[in-house]
Amino acid sequence: MSASDFRQIAIRTESGKAERLFRAAVSAFCSLTRPSRREIAQLEDLTLPLFDSVPVESRRYVAAALSECEYAPAALVRRLCEEPVDVCAPLLVRSRALGDIDLIALIGRHGLPHARAIARRKDLNPAIAQLIKALEKPTLVRVRQPEPIADVAGADAEAAAAAPSAPKLPGSAAETARRRLRSMMLAEGEATSVNPFVGLATYSKLRETALTGNAAFFQTALADALDIDFSTARSLTEHSSYVSLLAALRALDLSEDRAFLIVVAVYPREFPHPQAIRIFLDRYRLLHHEAALDKVRGWKAETLSRAVRGNTPVAANGDQAPDVDKASLGASLKAS
Repeated sequence: MSASDFRQIAIRTESGKAERLFRAAVSAFCSLTRPSRREIAQLEDLTLPLFDSVPVESRRYVAAALSECEYAPAALVRRLCEEPVDVCAPLLVRSRALGDIDLIALIGRHGLPHARAIARRKDLNPAIAQLIKALEKPTLVRVRQPEPIADVAGADAEAAAAAPSAPKLPGSAAETARRRLRSMMLAEGEATSVNPFVGLATYSKLRETALTGNAAFFQTALADALDIDFSTARSLTEHSSYVSLLAALRALDLSEDRAFLIVVAVYPREFPHPQAIRIFLDRYRLLHHEAALDKVRGWKAETLSRAVRGNTPVAANGDQAPDVDKASLGASLKAS
């Protein structure tokens, strides 16, 4: 008998059958030492349609059971985490099915109750931990002025710089952070990529190397993605500010949530409070894609210029041939 047959039986009969089937299916799944993808999909196909028809006690039981499950179905875990914190707390504290993006999204949608449970997770991303602390005491947040970004219209840059300095009412910082996080954490299906050359593999490589904490790994991946040399990529991540890295990610046309995850992994200390996230989003939105591409072309010109200088033969009189004009290199790259 298929999963759909079980579901139809549960729907046609009394609600107690749905509850027993819901509990039994999850219990049987948790007993599997290494479930296959097909078994994970079957559990989701069986339980998600029954979700609204089972009582809170059953949802709480399932959340506790799946929190200890190493291969818990991600869709079912995310659905359970939309419940009140007294139901989903075990998942928020322990589940491996929740990544950093999921945790930020949950904080943005549900605020402090979920955030306090997430704060109890082991090996929590420091940036998320700092965000939770800021939400706990929003009136103690100090606001940093954003640095001006080149190639942005003067009026827009002034507006972005002035916005964080406006007076805040108590508690407004937390609400502002939630609104910004809600806007940035769009569903993966809604985030469209304008640049056809940047696929999931490129983003995944940048993300995973950034999360290792090894700067050289990430710099190598960034050099590959932008087609620049390693020294240039290294210089982009060694500044005290993330503005240069911001331009690189904007040139790759990454969505806001993907760019934020990479930047916060490389510059975790730059996001000590929710306003820092708001400043990041303002900067990223105001930085025009073509302006970012111009910066990347300039970096490529520098790379090519260094390569030409390094490979230029020595003249007969012992003097080196003159350096290639960087402006002409940049123009040729733009034309190409």
